[in-house]
Amino acid sequence: MNDQQNPYDPYYPPQPQIVGYDAYGQPVYQQAQQHPQEPHQSQQYDPYAQPQQSYGYDQYAQHPPQQHYDPSYTQQGYGYEGYAAGYGTAPQQPAPQPEVPPAPPIGVPEQRRPAPAPEPERGNEREPEREYRTEQFSFVEDPDEDSEDVIDWLKFTESRSERREEAKRRGRNRVVALVVVLAVALIGGVGYLWSAGKIPGLSDQETEQGGTASGPQKRDVIVLHLHNTKNKETSTALLVDNATTKQGTTVLLPNSLSVANDDGTTTTLAKSVDDDGSTGTREALGSLLGTRITGTWRLDTPYLENLVELVGGIEISTDAEVPGAKKGDAPLVPKGGNQTLNGRMAVAYATHRGSGEAEAKQLERFGQVIHGVLRKMSDDPESATVTVRTLAQILDPSLPEKDLGASLAKLAEHAKIGDYKTALLPVQEDGTLSEQATGSVVKDILGGSVSAPEQGAAVRVGVRNASGDEDATEAARIVLVNGGYAVVDGGKADTESSSQVIYGDAAQKAKAEEVAKTLGLPAGAVQKGTAAANADVTVVLGQDYEVERGADGGAR
Repeated sequence: MNDQQNPYDPYYPPQPQIVGYDAYGQPVYQQAQQHPQEPHQSQQYDPYAQPQQSYGYDQYAQHPPQQHYDPSYTQQGYGYEGYAAGYGTAPQQPAPQPEVPPAPPIGVPEQRRPAPAPEPERGNEREPEREYRTEQFSFVEDPDEDSEDVIDWLKFTESRSERREEAKRRGRNRVVALVVVLAVALIGGVGYLWSAGKIPGLSDQETEQGGTASGPQKRDVIVLHLHNTKNKETSTALLVDNATTKQGTTVLLPNSLSVANDDGTTTTLAKSVDDDGSTGTREALGSLLGTRITGTWRLDTPYLENLVELVGGIEISTDAEVPGAKKGDAPLVPKGGNQTLNGRMAVAYATHRGSGEAEAKQLERFGQVIHGVLRKMSDDPESATVTVRTLAQILDPSLPEKDLGASLAKLAEHAKIGDYKTALLPVQEDGTLSEQATGSVVKDILGGSVSAPEQGAAVRVGVRNASGDEDATEAARIVLVNGGYAVVDGGKADTESSSQVIYGDAAQKAKAEEVAKTLGLPAGAVQKGTAAANADVTVVLGQDYEVERGADGGAR
């Protein structure tokens, strides 16, 4: 039996034919053709008849191959071009022409034509989603006028944003400027009140008569030793930079100044330079004067000559004529004001000491030469360091080239504007410091013992002999050194009947009491008063101080 059904079988429903595709790409079927009926036979319509129409897509059905859209292709029988543009679902072969249904029989009203069969219900069957490709879409560009309007609008909004940001920046700058002005005004006001001494609690830091500020000050002190290579003599000075008062000073130290050795015995400054060297002498001077000396600069006369040449010579006023090397030669250095000296002349003048002159006169000339060099030295630390390096001398480890150049630059800055002076440390005949020296030089220029000694440092005890016994000072020194104290020779004083142990600061009272016990003095000898500027505690030996003597009668 043949499984294929007969199309002429009256029980076989007619199959619709595909005549085209709608706008959504769905197939369009040909309507079923109505067969002619007898004139007087009425046609019955079954609303429940299910026409054999296919909806959806059958993935197993045989479909004609798809082709891309061809603008020149025209569907036959429908009269329009570009059908299914962009969908690519047009068939390769034109669809057959649909058959025109025959006219209704005569006598049958037009309105009695059978209505088309209703579409079958799809139920829950979902139409499969179609996939679209990029070439199925077309993009429309905006007109040029609209684009220009958009650009103009963007520029407008951008300019408004920039103006707002600029306004914010100006506002912030005004606020910052106002804060800076207020801060400067506040600092200036506080500085004025402080300088005027109107701030409560700071009235003790006033300016004393003579323009010297009291209170803690920042000083940089180096010791300079000039070695005369011809006669082996030395000249010593302290170069002081006071950063607080903006003042520079050269303090000339006489060779007869009494200083202490490492073993506690006294010696002169000249012997200390020769015997103890730079380190021992620097420490002895620091202990004697109660100040901290940061380094030592040894300058032999040939290097001083080169230094004067490097700065281009100096201009000073000379107070003496330096004769030539041989009798009958013209003076090497003439006497008079505003003399220009080269290196050789500067060395001759700095070391000149006339017949019968005191050592102080030679020291003053040495100070003049140092002042003249500082006026010609560069106040730039790097340039001053180059000058020092050019000397090619071997420096003391305590003061390398860079530190020495920086110190000289600061001193040169003071000397160039006139804030520089030279002072001589006055000493008594025995080499000890006088009260004038401790007050005017040690305290005012060097700072003296304004600052407390470093942690662990020995207590400095000044001994002043007022007993009338010359051996009393040496006897007290031996006892104090054995007790661990650093002794500073305070010289002689008018005879006193009772011994005194004087402290100036209340913090030194306990130390003064220990000193009194060490010397065997009563507790009543401890008093508050004015101690020496270079000592923590001052002992005035009176006639009641007993000196222990040995078998030879000397103090022990």
